[in-house]
Amino acid sequence: MGRKIFESSDLQSSETFWNVLKLSAQDELDTFAEMLYHIFLWAFLSCFGVHLIAAGIAYVNLRKHKIARFVPLVFVIVGIFTPLAMSVVTSSLIAGVFRAASFKMSPLYAFFFGTGQTLINLLLGYTRILATL
Repeated sequence: MGRKIFESSDLQSSETFWNVLKLSAQDELDTFAEMLYHIFLWAFLSCFGVHLIAAGIAYVNLRKHKIARFVPLVFVIVGIFTPLAMSVVTSSLIAGVFRAASFKMSPLYAFFFGTGQTLINLLLGYTRILATL
């Protein structure tokens, strides 16, 4: 039949969380699982970082309000669930295209794809371009 798209042995043990953050993969990413892991991790961290910054700004501005000071907790919760819903799909599509084309991906490209997803989401959410379509 052929090789499965995702096997549990595809993700090397050297691909730890810190190696992804340092962009220090020993070789280029050539399996679907490695590409998906790198892109998703960057998308998740950048989206969560944006939501943490927004929560910090909201807390500073709303800290004296009786009820609204808890709104930043909602920002943090949304910062966890938004990338889980959005980034899993888009990261797997990007990794699938690269894998189907038999291209190898540099860890730096995975960083650009992951943070690019967050920037596009931020741009569409801030400008409300999508609401006008």
